[in-house]
Amino acid sequence: MKNILKIAGILLFTVTVTSCKKWVDYKPSDSFEMTDMDYLKSESDYRTMAVSTYSPIQWLNQAVPIGDIASDNSVSGGESASDVLGLQQMDDYTITTNNSYLLEIWSAAYEGINRVNYMTQFKDKNPGGVAINFPGKDALYGETYFLRAYYYFTLVKFFGDVPLFADRRLTLVDSRTLQRSPRADVYKQIETDLNNAIAALPPTQPQAGRITKYAAQALLGKVFLYENKFNEAAAILENVVTGPFTLATNFGDIFLQSGENGPESVFEIQYSNTSPYYNWGAATRGQGNYSVQQCGIRGINGSSPYAPGWSTNLPTQDLSNAYAVGDQRKAVTVLDIEAYKTAHPEYGITYNVAPYKNTGLYNQKYLPRKGETSGQIEINYLNNFRTIRYAEVLLMAAEANNRSTTPNDAKAQTYLNKVRRRAFNDNLHDITLTGAQLTEAIWKERRLELAMEGDRFFDLVRTGKAATVIVGFKSGKNELFPIPQTEVEVSKLPQNPGY
Repeated sequence: MKNILKIAGILLFTVTVTSCKKWVDYKPSDSFEMTDMDYLKSESDYRTMAVSTYSPIQWLNQAVPIGDIASDNSVSGGESASDVLGLQQMDDYTITTNNSYLLEIWSAAYEGINRVNYMTQFKDKNPGGVAINFPGKDALYGETYFLRAYYYFTLVKFFGDVPLFADRRLTLVDSRTLQRSPRADVYKQIETDLNNAIAALPPTQPQAGRITKYAAQALLGKVFLYENKFNEAAAILENVVTGPFTLATNFGDIFLQSGENGPESVFEIQYSNTSPYYNWGAATRGQGNYSVQQCGIRGINGSSPYAPGWSTNLPTQDLSNAYAVGDQRKAVTVLDIEAYKTAHPEYGITYNVAPYKNTGLYNQKYLPRKGETSGQIEINYLNNFRTIRYAEVLLMAAEANNRSTTPNDAKAQTYLNKVRRRAFNDNLHDITLTGAQLTEAIWKERRLELAMEGDRFFDLVRTGKAATVIVGFKSGKNELFPIPQTEVEVSKLPQNPGY
Protein backbone atom coordinates (compact mmCIF):
# COMPACT_ATOMS: atom_id res chain seq x y z
CA MET A 1 0.00 0.00 0.00
CA LYS A 2 2.88 2.37 0.72
CA ASN A 3 4.06 1.96 -2.87
CA ILE A 4 0.57 2.47 -4.24
CA LEU A 5 0.17 5.64 -2.21
CA LYS A 6 3.16 7.10 -4.02
CA ILE A 7 0.96 7.15 -7.13
CA ALA A 8 -1.69 9.12 -5.30
CA GLY A 9 0.89 11.63 -4.15
CA ILE A 10 1.90 12.30 -7.73
CA LEU A 11 -1.53 12.04 -9.33
CA LEU A 12 -2.99 15.38 -10.34
CA PHE A 13 -6.60 15.08 -9.43
CA THR A 14 -7.63 17.57 -12.04
CA VAL A 15 -11.01 16.07 -12.71
CA THR A 16 -12.27 17.61 -9.48
CA VAL A 17 -11.04 21.14 -9.77
CA THR A 18 -14.47 22.45 -10.67
CA SER A 19 -15.41 22.39 -6.97
CA CYS A 20 -16.41 25.64 -5.33
CA LYS A 21 -13.61 28.01 -4.42
CA LYS A 22 -12.22 27.79 -0.89
CA TRP A 23 -14.84 25.41 0.44
CA VAL A 24 -12.95 22.25 -0.47
CA ASP A 25 -9.75 24.06 -1.36
CA TYR A 26 -10.11 23.78 -5.13
CA LYS A 27 -9.50 26.59 -7.62
CA PRO A 28 -12.03 26.67 -10.46
CA SER A 29 -9.84 29.12 -12.34
CA ASP A 30 -7.08 26.54 -12.77
CA SER A 31 -6.67 25.19 -16.27
CA PHE A 32 -7.67 21.59 -16.94
CA GLU A 33 -5.19 18.91 -17.90
CA MET A 34 -8.07 16.56 -18.68
CA THR A 35 -11.86 16.64 -18.60
CA ASP A 36 -14.42 14.13 -17.35
CA MET A 37 -14.70 12.67 -20.81
CA ASP A 38 -10.98 11.83 -20.87
CA TYR A 39 -10.97 9.72 -17.74
CA LEU A 40 -12.47 6.56 -16.19
CA LYS A 41 -12.20 4.71 -19.48
CA SER A 42 -10.56 1.56 -18.10
CA GLU A 43 -10.13 -0.62 -15.04
CA SER A 44 -6.74 1.01 -14.53
CA ASP A 45 -8.37 4.44 -14.40
CA TYR A 46 -10.81 3.31 -11.72
CA ARG A 47 -8.10 1.70 -9.64
CA THR A 48 -5.83 4.73 -9.87
CA MET A 49 -8.70 7.00 -8.90
CA ALA A 50 -9.49 4.76 -5.92
CA VAL A 51 -5.89 5.12 -4.72
CA SER A 52 -6.25 8.90 -4.89
CA THR A 53 -9.17 8.73 -2.45
CA TYR A 54 -6.72 7.47 0.19
CA SER A 55 -4.35 10.45 -0.03
CA PRO A 56 -6.37 13.01 1.98
CA ILE A 57 -6.57 10.63 4.93
CA GLN A 58 -2.81 11.15 5.29
CA TRP A 59 -3.32 14.90 5.28
CA LEU A 60 -5.49 14.68 8.42
CA ASN A 61 -2.35 14.03 10.48
CA GLN A 62 -2.92 17.10 12.69
CA ALA A 63 -6.14 15.57 14.02
CA VAL A 64 -4.00 13.19 16.10
CA PRO A 65 -1.96 15.75 18.11
CA ILE A 66 -5.05 17.95 18.50
CA GLY A 67 -6.91 15.03 20.07
CA ASP A 68 -4.36 14.97 22.89
CA ILE A 69 -3.33 18.63 23.13
CA ALA A 70 -6.96 19.72 23.56
CA SER A 71 -7.23 17.27 26.46
CA ASP A 72 -5.35 16.60 29.69
CA ASN A 73 -2.88 14.27 27.94
CA SER A 74 -0.43 16.78 26.46
CA VAL A 75 0.50 20.42 25.98
CA SER A 76 1.29 22.31 22.80
CA GLY A 77 5.00 22.79 23.50
CA GLY A 78 7.08 24.23 20.68
CA GLU A 79 10.08 26.52 20.63
CA SER A 80 8.56 29.59 22.24
CA ALA A 81 5.33 31.46 22.98
CA SER A 82 5.16 32.51 19.32
CA ASP A 83 5.52 28.98 17.94
CA VAL A 84 2.69 26.64 16.78
CA LEU A 85 0.08 29.24 17.67
CA GLY A 86 -2.79 27.14 16.36
CA LEU A 87 -1.89 24.28 18.70
CA GLN A 88 -1.38 26.71 21.57
CA GLN A 89 -4.96 27.87 21.01
CA MET A 90 -6.12 24.27 21.41
CA ASP A 91 -4.10 23.90 24.60
CA ASP A 92 -5.15 27.22 26.16
CA TYR A 93 -8.77 27.18 24.94
CA THR A 94 -8.36 30.47 23.14
CA ILE A 95 -9.40 28.91 19.84
CA THR A 96 -10.22 31.35 17.05
CA THR A 97 -12.15 30.85 13.83
CA ASN A 98 -8.97 31.49 11.85
CA ASN A 99 -7.10 28.50 13.25
CA SER A 100 -5.07 27.11 10.35
CA TYR A 101 -4.99 23.57 11.74
CA LEU A 102 -8.79 23.39 11.72
CA LEU A 103 -8.95 24.79 8.19
CA GLU A 104 -6.58 22.06 6.99
CA ILE A 105 -8.67 19.33 8.61
CA TRP A 106 -11.84 20.75 7.05
CA SER A 107 -10.27 21.15 3.61
CA ALA A 108 -8.54 17.75 3.55
CA ALA A 109 -11.66 15.90 4.67
CA TYR A 110 -13.85 17.55 2.04
CA GLU A 111 -11.27 17.01 -0.63
CA GLY A 112 -11.37 13.33 0.24
CA ILE A 113 -15.17 13.34 0.10
CA ASN A 114 -15.15 15.06 -3.26
CA ARG A 115 -12.76 12.46 -4.65
CA VAL A 116 -14.94 9.61 -3.41
CA ASN A 117 -18.03 11.31 -4.79
CA TYR A 118 -16.46 11.54 -8.22
CA MET A 119 -16.02 7.77 -8.17
CA THR A 120 -19.51 7.02 -6.88
CA GLN A 121 -21.04 9.47 -9.36
CA PHE A 122 -19.65 7.36 -12.19
CA LYS A 123 -19.81 3.92 -10.59
CA ASP A 124 -22.25 2.35 -13.04
CA LYS A 125 -21.25 4.29 -16.14
CA ASN A 126 -18.27 6.49 -16.86
CA PRO A 127 -18.68 10.15 -17.88
CA GLY A 128 -19.15 9.02 -21.47
CA GLY A 129 -22.05 6.79 -20.50
CA VAL A 130 -20.12 3.53 -20.92
CA ALA A 131 -20.25 0.81 -18.25
CA ILE A 132 -16.76 -0.28 -17.23
CA ASN A 133 -16.98 -3.60 -15.38
CA PHE A 134 -14.15 -5.69 -14.01
CA PRO A 135 -13.56 -8.30 -11.28
CA GLY A 136 -13.19 -6.71 -7.85
CA LYS A 137 -14.95 -3.47 -8.75
CA ASP A 138 -17.49 -3.73 -5.92
CA ALA A 139 -14.74 -4.39 -3.38
CA LEU A 140 -12.82 -1.41 -4.73
CA TYR A 141 -15.85 0.75 -4.11
CA GLY A 142 -16.09 -0.69 -0.62
CA GLU A 143 -12.76 0.95 0.14
CA THR A 144 -14.02 4.32 -1.05
CA TYR A 145 -17.22 4.04 1.00
CA PHE A 146 -15.12 3.43 4.11
CA LEU A 147 -12.98 6.45 3.34
CA ARG A 148 -15.97 8.75 2.86
CA ALA A 149 -17.34 7.53 6.18
CA TYR A 150 -13.97 8.22 7.82
CA TYR A 151 -13.84 11.74 6.38
CA TYR A 152 -17.36 12.56 7.55
CA PHE A 153 -16.72 11.00 10.97
CA THR A 154 -13.70 13.27 11.39
CA LEU A 155 -15.76 16.30 10.38
CA VAL A 156 -18.70 15.55 12.65
CA LYS A 157 -16.40 14.94 15.65
CA PHE A 158 -14.64 18.25 15.12
CA PHE A 159 -17.44 20.50 13.90
CA GLY A 160 -20.84 18.91 14.58
CA ASP A 161 -23.38 19.77 11.88
CA VAL A 162 -21.57 19.95 8.56
CA PRO A 163 -22.54 20.20 4.87
CA LEU A 164 -23.51 16.75 3.65
CA PHE A 165 -23.32 15.64 0.03
CA ALA A 166 -22.74 12.14 -1.26
CA ASP A 167 -24.39 11.87 -4.66
CA ARG A 168 -21.84 13.82 -6.69
CA ARG A 169 -18.78 16.02 -6.43
CA LEU A 170 -19.20 19.73 -5.86
CA THR A 171 -18.99 22.15 -8.74
CA LEU A 172 -18.74 25.92 -8.91
CA VAL A 173 -22.52 26.32 -9.09
CA ASP A 174 -22.80 24.82 -5.60
CA SER A 175 -20.97 27.76 -4.06
CA ARG A 176 -23.03 29.41 -1.30
CA THR A 177 -25.95 27.01 -1.80
CA LEU A 178 -25.03 24.24 0.65
CA GLN A 179 -26.13 24.25 4.27
CA ARG A 180 -24.98 22.48 7.39
CA SER A 181 -26.83 19.21 7.89
CA PRO A 182 -27.79 17.92 11.35
CA ARG A 183 -25.33 15.52 12.91
CA ALA A 184 -27.97 12.81 12.91
CA ASP A 185 -28.15 13.00 9.12
CA VAL A 186 -24.38 12.91 8.80
CA TYR A 187 -24.18 9.87 11.06
CA LYS A 188 -26.89 8.19 8.99
CA GLN A 189 -24.74 8.65 5.88
CA ILE A 190 -21.68 7.34 7.74
CA GLU A 191 -23.60 4.24 8.78
CA THR A 192 -24.85 3.72 5.23
CA ASP A 193 -21.37 3.99 3.78
CA LEU A 194 -19.88 1.62 6.33
CA ASN A 195 -22.63 -0.95 5.87
CA ASN A 196 -22.08 -0.77 2.11
CA ALA A 197 -18.36 -1.17 2.69
CA ILE A 198 -18.88 -4.19 4.95
CA ALA A 199 -21.07 -5.84 2.32
CA ALA A 200 -18.46 -5.37 -0.43
CA LEU A 201 -15.06 -5.68 1.24
CA PRO A 202 -13.03 -8.87 1.67
CA PRO A 203 -11.80 -9.93 5.12
CA THR A 204 -8.18 -9.61 3.97
CA GLN A 205 -6.32 -7.63 1.33
CA PRO A 206 -3.18 -8.59 -0.61
CA GLN A 207 -1.59 -5.24 0.24
CA ALA A 208 -1.04 -3.95 3.76
CA GLY A 209 -3.00 -0.78 4.38
CA ARG A 210 -5.91 -1.52 2.06
CA ILE A 211 -9.21 -1.42 3.88
CA THR A 212 -10.84 -4.70 4.89
CA LYS A 213 -14.27 -5.79 6.06
CA TYR A 214 -12.92 -5.92 9.62
CA ALA A 215 -11.71 -2.31 9.45
CA ALA A 216 -15.18 -1.19 8.32
CA GLN A 217 -16.85 -3.18 11.10
CA ALA A 218 -14.48 -1.69 13.68
CA LEU A 219 -15.10 1.86 12.50
CA LEU A 220 -18.86 1.29 12.48
CA GLY A 221 -18.63 0.03 16.05
CA LYS A 222 -16.80 3.20 17.05
CA VAL A 223 -19.39 5.35 15.29
CA PHE A 224 -22.15 3.52 17.21
CA LEU A 225 -20.39 4.33 20.50
CA TYR A 226 -20.39 8.01 19.58
CA GLU A 227 -24.11 7.74 18.88
CA ASN A 228 -24.74 5.87 22.15
CA LYS A 229 -26.02 2.88 20.17
CA PHE A 230 -24.44 0.32 22.45
CA ASN A 231 -26.47 -2.73 21.42
CA GLU A 232 -25.52 -2.17 17.79
CA ALA A 233 -21.90 -1.51 18.72
CA ALA A 234 -21.63 -4.73 20.73
CA ALA A 235 -23.04 -6.77 17.85
CA ILE A 236 -20.83 -5.38 15.08
CA LEU A 237 -17.64 -5.32 17.17
CA GLU A 238 -18.04 -8.98 18.09
CA ASN A 239 -17.17 -9.80 14.47
CA VAL A 240 -13.79 -8.10 14.89
CA VAL A 241 -13.13 -9.43 18.40
CA THR A 242 -13.50 -12.98 17.10
CA GLY A 243 -11.59 -12.21 13.89
CA PRO A 244 -7.97 -13.00 13.02
CA PHE A 245 -6.34 -10.34 15.22
CA THR A 246 -4.22 -10.82 18.33
CA LEU A 247 -2.60 -8.45 20.79
CA ALA A 248 1.10 -7.90 20.21
CA THR A 249 3.01 -9.64 22.98
CA ASN A 250 5.16 -6.60 23.69
CA PHE A 251 3.32 -3.28 23.71
CA GLY A 252 6.42 -1.37 22.62
CA ASP A 253 6.81 -3.41 19.45
CA ILE A 254 3.61 -1.94 18.00
CA PHE A 255 5.14 1.48 17.40
CA LEU A 256 8.44 0.38 15.90
CA GLN A 257 8.91 0.31 12.14
CA SER A 258 9.03 -3.47 12.38
CA GLY A 259 5.64 -3.41 14.09
CA GLU A 260 3.74 -1.70 11.31
CA ASN A 261 0.73 -3.60 9.96
CA GLY A 262 1.29 -6.27 12.62
CA PRO A 263 -1.09 -8.78 14.19
CA GLU A 264 -2.86 -6.04 16.18
CA SER A 265 -3.42 -3.74 13.21
CA VAL A 266 -7.06 -3.40 12.13
CA PHE A 267 -6.48 -0.19 10.18
CA GLU A 268 -3.35 1.91 9.77
CA ILE A 269 -2.89 5.11 7.82
CA GLN A 270 0.11 4.40 5.63
CA TYR A 271 3.02 6.81 5.20
CA SER A 272 6.14 6.52 3.09
CA ASN A 273 9.56 8.13 2.73
CA THR A 274 10.33 6.62 -0.67
CA SER A 275 9.10 9.65 -2.63
CA PRO A 276 10.68 12.58 -0.77
CA TYR A 277 8.51 15.65 -0.47
CA TYR A 278 9.90 19.18 -0.42
CA ASN A 279 6.85 21.47 -0.46
CA TRP A 280 6.82 23.50 2.74
CA GLY A 281 3.77 25.34 1.42
CA ALA A 282 1.77 22.14 1.91
CA ALA A 283 3.84 20.46 4.59
CA THR A 284 1.04 18.22 5.87
CA ARG A 285 0.24 16.91 2.38
CA GLY A 286 3.27 14.86 1.48
CA GLN A 287 3.53 11.09 1.63
CA GLY A 288 5.46 11.33 4.91
CA ASN A 289 3.99 11.73 8.39
CA TYR A 290 4.59 15.37 9.30
CA SER A 291 3.40 14.95 12.89
CA VAL A 292 6.37 12.70 13.75
CA GLN A 293 8.82 15.57 13.32
CA GLN A 294 6.61 17.77 15.47
CA CYS A 295 6.93 15.70 18.62
CA GLY A 296 10.68 15.09 18.50
CA ILE A 297 13.22 16.26 21.09
CA ARG A 298 14.46 19.71 20.12
CA GLY A 299 18.11 19.74 19.10
CA ILE A 300 19.00 16.32 20.44
CA ASN A 301 22.53 15.14 19.65
CA GLY A 302 24.45 12.00 20.46
CA SER A 303 24.27 8.35 19.47
CA SER A 304 20.77 7.57 20.77
CA PRO A 305 18.26 6.19 18.23
CA TYR A 306 16.24 9.41 18.32
CA ALA A 307 16.39 12.14 15.69
CA PRO A 308 15.74 15.82 16.57
CA GLY A 309 12.33 17.39 16.26
CA TRP A 310 10.27 20.41 17.26
CA SER A 311 9.13 19.51 20.81
CA THR A 312 5.39 19.88 20.30
CA ASN A 313 2.63 17.66 21.72
CA LEU A 314 4.43 17.06 25.02
CA PRO A 315 2.81 14.56 27.42
CA THR A 316 1.70 15.98 30.76
CA GLN A 317 2.83 14.85 34.16
CA ASP A 318 -0.81 14.06 34.86
CA LEU A 319 -0.78 11.47 32.09
CA SER A 320 2.51 10.03 33.31
CA ASN A 321 1.15 9.74 36.85
CA ALA A 322 -1.97 7.94 35.63
CA TYR A 323 0.01 4.75 34.94
CA ALA A 324 0.28 2.27 37.80
CA VAL A 325 3.58 0.73 38.83
CA GLY A 326 4.34 -2.16 36.53
CA ASP A 327 2.33 -0.92 33.57
CA GLN A 328 4.65 -1.39 30.60
CA ARG A 329 2.68 1.13 28.56
CA LYS A 330 4.10 4.08 30.50
CA ALA A 331 7.66 3.70 29.21
CA VAL A 332 6.38 3.22 25.66
CA THR A 333 4.07 6.24 25.78
CA VAL A 334 6.06 8.79 27.81
CA LEU A 335 9.80 9.45 27.50
CA ASP A 336 11.37 11.33 30.41
CA ILE A 337 14.34 12.79 28.57
CA GLU A 338 16.44 13.53 31.67
CA ALA A 339 15.90 10.06 33.09
CA TYR A 340 16.73 8.57 29.71
CA LYS A 341 19.88 10.66 29.44
CA THR A 342 21.00 9.57 32.90
CA ALA A 343 20.26 5.92 32.17
CA HIS A 344 22.28 6.01 28.93
CA PRO A 345 25.51 7.98 29.44
CA GLU A 346 27.02 5.99 26.58
CA TYR A 347 24.88 7.95 24.11
CA GLY A 348 26.43 11.32 25.03
CA ILE A 349 23.03 13.01 24.76
CA THR A 350 22.76 16.78 24.60
CA TYR A 351 19.74 18.82 23.54
CA ASN A 352 18.58 22.40 23.29
CA VAL A 353 17.10 24.46 26.09
CA ALA A 354 13.76 23.33 27.42
CA PRO A 355 10.85 23.82 25.04
CA TYR A 356 7.90 26.12 25.66
CA LYS A 357 5.58 24.67 28.33
CA ASN A 358 8.26 22.12 29.07
CA THR A 359 7.05 19.02 30.90
CA GLY A 360 10.31 17.13 30.55
CA LEU A 361 8.34 14.43 28.73
CA TYR A 362 8.07 13.44 25.08
CA ASN A 363 5.65 11.40 22.97
CA GLN A 364 7.53 8.11 22.80
CA LYS A 365 5.04 6.35 20.52
CA TYR A 366 5.79 8.62 17.58
CA LEU A 367 9.22 10.07 18.35
CA PRO A 368 11.30 10.57 15.18
CA ARG A 369 14.02 7.97 14.86
CA LYS A 370 17.18 8.02 12.83
CA GLY A 371 16.97 6.40 9.41
CA GLU A 372 13.19 6.64 9.07
CA THR A 373 13.00 9.71 6.86
CA SER A 374 14.44 11.01 3.60
CA GLY A 375 14.70 14.05 1.35
CA GLN A 376 13.35 17.03 3.27
CA ILE A 377 13.68 15.08 6.48
CA GLU A 378 11.12 16.99 8.55
CA ILE A 379 8.23 16.11 6.24
CA ASN A 380 9.16 12.61 5.10
CA TYR A 381 8.90 10.31 8.12
CA LEU A 382 7.51 6.89 7.21
CA ASN A 383 5.70 6.15 10.51
CA ASN A 384 2.17 4.84 10.07
CA PHE A 385 -0.61 5.98 12.36
CA ARG A 386 -2.00 2.96 14.20
CA THR A 387 -5.53 4.24 13.69
CA ILE A 388 -7.60 1.25 14.87
CA ARG A 389 -5.79 -1.36 16.93
CA TYR A 390 -7.21 -4.65 18.19
CA ALA A 391 -6.71 -3.39 21.76
CA GLU A 392 -9.08 -0.53 21.04
CA VAL A 393 -11.59 -2.93 19.51
CA LEU A 394 -11.53 -4.93 22.74
CA LEU A 395 -12.05 -1.78 24.81
CA MET A 396 -14.87 -0.59 22.54
CA ALA A 397 -16.53 -3.99 22.77
CA ALA A 398 -16.10 -3.92 26.55
CA GLU A 399 -17.80 -0.53 26.75
CA ALA A 400 -20.58 -1.55 24.38
CA ASN A 401 -21.37 -4.72 26.36
CA ASN A 402 -21.22 -2.86 29.67
CA ARG A 403 -23.55 -0.08 28.45
CA SER A 404 -25.98 -2.16 26.40
CA THR A 405 -29.68 -2.34 27.24
CA THR A 406 -29.00 -5.73 28.80
CA PRO A 407 -25.43 -5.37 30.05
CA ASN A 408 -23.00 -8.26 29.81
CA ASP A 409 -20.42 -7.21 32.36
CA ALA A 410 -18.75 -10.60 32.39
CA LYS A 411 -17.92 -10.25 28.70
CA ALA A 412 -16.92 -6.62 29.23
CA GLN A 413 -14.51 -7.66 32.00
CA THR A 414 -13.02 -10.36 29.78
CA TYR A 415 -12.25 -7.93 26.98
CA LEU A 416 -10.94 -5.24 29.33
CA ASN A 417 -8.71 -7.67 31.17
CA LYS A 418 -7.17 -8.99 27.96
CA VAL A 419 -5.79 -5.49 27.45
CA ARG A 420 -4.68 -5.16 31.08
CA ARG A 421 -2.94 -8.53 31.13
CA ARG A 422 -0.82 -7.45 28.20
CA ALA A 423 -0.05 -4.16 29.97
CA PHE A 424 1.10 -5.80 33.22
CA ASN A 425 2.22 -9.22 31.97
CA ASP A 426 0.07 -10.88 34.63
CA ASN A 427 -3.54 -11.37 35.71
CA LEU A 428 -3.06 -9.77 39.11
CA HIS A 429 -4.46 -6.48 37.84
CA ASP A 430 -7.74 -7.85 36.49
CA ILE A 431 -10.84 -5.69 36.96
CA THR A 432 -13.84 -7.29 38.71
CA LEU A 433 -16.02 -4.18 38.91
CA THR A 434 -19.52 -4.06 37.43
CA GLY A 435 -22.04 -1.44 36.32
CA ALA A 436 -21.05 2.22 36.38
CA GLN A 437 -17.75 1.46 38.14
CA LEU A 438 -16.81 -0.87 35.30
CA THR A 439 -17.71 1.85 32.80
CA GLU A 440 -15.32 4.23 34.54
CA ALA A 441 -12.60 1.58 34.54
CA ILE A 442 -13.02 1.04 30.79
CA TRP A 443 -12.81 4.77 30.12
CA LYS A 444 -9.68 5.02 32.27
CA GLU A 445 -8.17 2.11 30.35
CA ARG A 446 -8.82 3.86 27.05
CA ARG A 447 -6.72 6.77 28.25
CA LEU A 448 -3.84 4.54 29.31
CA GLU A 449 -3.90 2.32 26.23
CA LEU A 450 -4.54 4.97 23.56
CA ALA A 451 -2.66 7.96 25.00
CA MET A 452 -1.00 10.13 22.33
CA GLU A 453 -3.01 8.42 19.59
CA GLY A 454 -5.56 11.23 19.22
CA ASP A 455 -8.68 9.92 20.99
CA ARG A 456 -8.60 11.50 24.45
CA PHE A 457 -10.37 14.81 23.76
CA PHE A 458 -13.16 13.16 21.81
CA ASP A 459 -13.59 10.48 24.48
CA LEU A 460 -13.96 13.13 27.17
CA VAL A 461 -16.55 14.98 25.09
CA ARG A 462 -18.63 11.94 24.16
CA THR A 463 -18.66 10.67 27.77
CA GLY A 464 -19.60 14.09 29.18
CA LYS A 465 -16.42 14.44 31.25
CA ALA A 466 -14.61 17.17 29.36
CA ALA A 467 -15.73 20.09 31.53
CA THR A 468 -14.61 18.36 34.74
CA VAL A 469 -11.23 17.28 33.40
CA ILE A 470 -9.96 19.89 30.92
CA VAL A 471 -8.85 23.28 32.25
CA GLY A 472 -10.49 26.09 30.27
CA PHE A 473 -13.18 23.90 28.69
CA LYS A 474 -16.59 25.61 28.55
CA SER A 475 -19.70 23.45 28.35
CA GLY A 476 -21.97 24.38 25.49
CA LYS A 477 -19.08 25.70 23.44
CA ASN A 478 -15.93 23.61 23.45
CA GLU A 479 -17.56 20.29 22.63
CA LEU A 480 -17.05 21.47 19.04
CA PHE A 481 -14.36 23.45 17.26
CA PRO A 482 -15.25 26.53 15.22
CA ILE A 483 -16.12 26.31 11.54
CA PRO A 484 -13.15 27.83 9.64
CA GLN A 485 -13.81 31.53 9.06
CA THR A 486 -13.21 31.27 5.31
CA GLU A 487 -16.10 28.80 5.09
CA VAL A 488 -18.35 31.13 7.07
CA GLU A 489 -17.53 34.00 4.72
CA VAL A 490 -17.44 32.19 1.38
CA SER A 491 -20.14 29.57 1.89
CA LYS A 492 -22.23 31.60 4.37
CA LEU A 493 -22.28 28.76 6.87
CA PRO A 494 -23.51 29.58 10.40
CA GLN A 495 -20.80 29.45 13.04
CA ASN A 496 -20.82 27.10 16.03
CA PRO A 497 -22.09 28.62 19.31
CA GLY A 498 -19.64 30.70 21.31
CA TYR A 499 -17.20 31.52 18.50
